[in-house]
Amino acid sequence: MSIFQRIFKFTQSESHAVLDKIEDPIKMTEQGIRDLKKDLKDAMTSLAEVKGMAIGTRKKANDALHRSKDYEQKAMLLLQKMQNGELDPAEAERLATMALSEKDTQDSEAIRLDTEATQHEKMGAQLQQSVNKIKSTITSYENDLLTLKARSKTASATRKINEQIAKVDASGTIAMLEKMKAKVENDEALALAYGDMAAVETSVDSELDKALGQGGSSSGALQLESLKAKMGIGAGATPLPIGESK
Repeated sequence: MSIFQRIFKFTQSESHAVLDKIEDPIKMTEQGIRDLKKDLKDAMTSLAEVKGMAIGTRKKANDALHRSKDYEQKAMLLLQKMQNGELDPAEAERLATMALSEKDTQDSEAIRLDTEATQHEKMGAQLQQSVNKIKSTITSYENDLLTLKARSKTASATRKINEQIAKVDASGTIAMLEKMKAKVENDEALALAYGDMAAVETSVDSELDKALGQGGSSSGALQLESLKAKMGIGAGATPLPIGESK
């Protein structure tokens, strides 16, 4: 099981004990990533050095091969001059022998340098694999760390909410709601009662006026009849001239 698999086990539970310990794995992981980045930097430096040596050694090996061919060419030119009578045979052979000796030396040097360059190249390839692995590991750890932090924040927020809920007095809240409900129902009943009382009073007045045959004001009707009699208006009455009174 990898370190991150073990770390993620901490976040699978929402218990307080696990949440209290979640900060330590985060800090440990962050430090581990910093260490890996330092290792990556060192590995990159070593890789550059090894690649530099491999390139340099390979170049030297090729240069030795070129020198070997050059000495061989010189030996051939010396022998040609000897054949053309341009150079003393003994001197030509002596010089040609020296050139061929240098050719052998360069051939041996080329072989040695080629072997050394091959070793450097193999080492460079191994270091490249290590660098790639470290890079991949750092990327993976950084992604896992982001996930771990996000889960930690979510778990912490959930814990705080649950703590707040746990602090709420459920029985006290229910009791207050019941009291509020009773008060509202009582106020509603009183409102209905006052409405019924007002309706009863209005109904009584209407029934009394109806029984007395008073569609309007009784005093108004009496005054009207009195004025009509005074003016002689009515059955058998003599109209009173306007301006005169009885």
